[in-house]
Amino acid sequence: MRVLLLGGGGREHALALGLAADPAVEVLIAAPGNPGIAEVAELRPVDAADPAAVAALAVETGVDLVVIGPEAPLVAGAADAVRAKGIAAFGPSAEAARLEGSKAFAKDVMTAAGVPTARAYTCADPEGTARALDEFGPPYVVKNDGLAAGKGVVVTDDRAAALAHAAECGRVVVEEYLAGPEVSLFVVTDGEAALPLLPAQDFKRVGDGDAGPNTGGMGAYAPLPWAPPGLVDEVMADVVHPTLAEMRRRGTPFAGLLYVGLAMTAAGPRVIEFNARFGDPETQVVLALLDTPLGGLLHAAATGALADHPPLRWRDGAAVTVVVAAGNYPGTPRTGDVITGADRPGVIHAGTARRADGALLSAGGRVLCGTATGPTLAAARDAAYELVGGIGLAGSHHRTDIAAAAVDGRITIPG
Repeated sequence: MRVLLLGGGGREHALALGLAADPAVEVLIAAPGNPGIAEVAELRPVDAADPAAVAALAVETGVDLVVIGPEAPLVAGAADAVRAKGIAAFGPSAEAARLEGSKAFAKDVMTAAGVPTARAYTCADPEGTARALDEFGPPYVVKNDGLAAGKGVVVTDDRAAALAHAAECGRVVVEEYLAGPEVSLFVVTDGEAALPLLPAQDFKRVGDGDAGPNTGGMGAYAPLPWAPPGLVDEVMADVVHPTLAEMRRRGTPFAGLLYVGLAMTAAGPRVIEFNARFGDPETQVVLALLDTPLGGLLHAAATGALADHPPLRWRDGAAVTVVVAAGNYPGTPRTGDVITGADRPGVIHAGTARRADGALLSAGGRVLCGTATGPTLAAARDAAYELVGGIGLAGSHHRTDIAAAAVDGRITIPG
C-alpha cells in the first residue's frame, strides 16, 4: 500500500511513525511533513488548504490511501477532492467535518441525536452573549463558532473577559460550565461501524495546575487509571452511535476519526466538543500503545470495510507525552532557535525546520514532544520527562505536572 499523509505537526509525526511501522505500507509520502517525519517518509510540498492541489498530489504519487491529519483541509474539502479522483481518503467530507468546523452545527447535531452535553446558546451580538452569560453564570464558557487551532475557547470567572473574547470572535457558542475531569476518546469509523481507541487525557492550559490561557495542548497520557469501568461502552452507546446515525440521516455520513471530548460530571459523561480528526497531543500517546497495524485500520475505515476489521490490539503499560513549547507560546511564539537533543527515539517533531547547514530550528509554538511508554504510568511519566530534560531550546517552556495527579491518585469524578 502506498500512503500519502497530509500535514506537518506532532500529530502527523506520530501518525507517520505508526504508518511506517505497518508492514503493509510499502511507501509513505508526507506533505508537507517536517524534519522528524522526513526520517520515515518522503516529503513533498503542497498547499494543504487547497483541495485540488492535495488531490493532484495523490494522483501524481499514485497512492492507495490519503490520510488527512489537520482539521483545516478537512473543512475545506480535501477528502472530497481525493475521493473524486477514485482514491481512498481517511477523513470526513467537508459537510461532515462541520462537526468541528462549527460549534453551533455540532450542538444542533447533538440535540437532534439526544447526546448528553452542556446547555448552550449560539450568539452573534453582544446583547445575546451578555444574556447567555448571565443565565449560566460563572465560570463562563465562550467558544468561537469556527476553527481556532484549539485556542478558540475561553473559560473564565471574568465576565468582561468573556464578553471581550466573544466580540473578538464574532459568532460564538456560550455554554454552561461542566465540572469534572476531561477525557478524549478517538473513534475510527467508516460511517456505520465504529472502533474506539484508548481514552486519553490532555492538558490544555499553558501552566502547571491548569494556570494560564488555553493552548493546543501541553501534554497527554493514556490509559486513564481513574476512568470508571464501562466508560467507553457508555460513550459509544449514548454519544457515538447516535451521532453517526444522525449524520447518516442528514445525508452526510461521518467517516474518519471522530474525536469526542468529554467532561466526567456528577451526572455522567457530557460532550464538550467533537473534532473531525486525531487530537494533538493525545495521538502521540494513544498510537504509542496501539499494537494493531495503523495503515490497515485507516484503510478499512476509508473503504467502508471496518465491520470486517479484527478487534484492536493494545500494548501493556502506559504512555505519556510532554510538549516543549517556544518562548511566548501561546502568544506569538519565538522561532528560529537552534534545537539540540531531538534525535532520540520518542522525540516527536511538531514545529521544527531544517536550516541549510542541517541545524534543527524551532518553527512553531509547540515545537517538540517527549513521548515515552512504560510498564506503569509513573514509569512512562519519568521516561517522558527524561526525554524532555535532554532537549535544548533557548526560551522554551513545558509543564512539569503532566499525568502527576493520575499517578498520585488525585483525580476524582464529582458526585
